[in-house]
Amino acid sequence: MIVYKKTFTQPATSDQKPVTSKPISPIFAPQKFHFMLPKYKRILLKLSGEALMGDKNFGFDTDVISHYAKDIKEITDLGVQVAIVIGGGNIYRGMNEAETGIERAHGDYMGMLATVINGMALQAGLERIGVYTRLMSAIKMEQIAEPYIRRRAIRHVEKGRVVIFGAGTGNPYFTTDTAGSLRAIEINADVILKGTRVDGIYSADPEKDPTATKYGVITFKECLDKNLRVMDMTAFTLCQENELPIIVFDMNRKGNLRRVVTGEKVGTLVKG
Repeated sequence: MIVYKKTFTQPATSDQKPVTSKPISPIFAPQKFHFMLPKYKRILLKLSGEALMGDKNFGFDTDVISHYAKDIKEITDLGVQVAIVIGGGNIYRGMNEAETGIERAHGDYMGMLATVINGMALQAGLERIGVYTRLMSAIKMEQIAEPYIRRRAIRHVEKGRVVIFGAGTGNPYFTTDTAGSLRAIEINADVILKGTRVDGIYSADPEKDPTATKYGVITFKECLDKNLRVMDMTAFTLCQENELPIIVFDMNRKGNLRRVVTGEKVGTLVKG
């Protein structure tokens, strides 16, 4: 049998001190949290195939893929909508037709297949840590990727899925830089983030010229006047005509991607 005992509080008399509340322990005191608000709502991340190699001479390094996946997850957790285009240079790069006997168009299609392999590798890395993804290909490969449909791609990113665009534009003679610019414009991305192994755009190659100076902000016209190779001309012109800014930054430094999307001054901003 359970006995419930009632307790009564006596009112304070003149001899008693009024009961006062004790200071709240710091453990239970309200805490101040600082949330990082993203500057960009929707981004297109352009990655080079060579970056996936790490220290290897061919293929991809799983440690690099894991590092990239964690950085991408970090910004999706902030609510950023992410689309990705990856090159294929770590598997196949177009070579001199006279030396290989492979004509340019044929070689370009081989490179497109390489980008799909890289896309599948990154997709596996992202899904391993709980990031929902969709791989879309400009060349039909229905068993492994969705066909690229613009409206469907936009719907995927709106739902918070990371969309990886494979097979370039689906046409030879166009680079993955051009594919990145085209897809960014099509899905109404706010910016292209070009992840490289250098921390921005320099007046000369910093690995060869120690006097090279880094640009913090530069215009499209200045890049053309100074012959700075940010992207190939077709890709660069697409961005310029559609007023789509480009940020070139070091993707290999942990946390840089988050710093860029939250508006920190990282890398070089190219704008109109």
